Amino acid sequence: QGRLVESGGGLVQAGGSLRLSCAASGRMFSNNAMGWFRQAPGKEREFVAGISWNSGTKYYADSVKGRFTISRNFTKNTVSLQMDSLKPEDTAVYRCAAARGSLATTMPERYNYWGQGTQVTVSS
Repeated sequence: QGRLVESGGGLVQAGGSLRLSCAASGRMFSNNAMGWFRQAPGKEREFVAGISWNSGTKYYADSVKGRFTISRNFTKNTVSLQMDSLKPEDTAVYRCAAARGSLATTMPERYNYWGQGTQVTVSS
């Protein structure tokens, strides 16, 4: 049974940067697409970024395009989200997820492994 654990969240001022990391254990996810989602208080979960099994395809939400970068390290079995130029509206719990298939996807129903999440708070 696979497990995903996020780290790297915290409190940062607007304009700052954070790097989230998601470590996989229990099984390899090297053949699976991976993704990041977030959910702010009172709002629905939203897709943030996704990456295909071989890092050949990456998708980003329009709201983070040009500011966030998703990457993966096959040796370490991790996926990261570099977040730059953070805005207060980026405040949310961020969760990483592993998809059933190998193709990058924005659809949460195509992900079957989820981490518990890490809090990101951006102050103005």
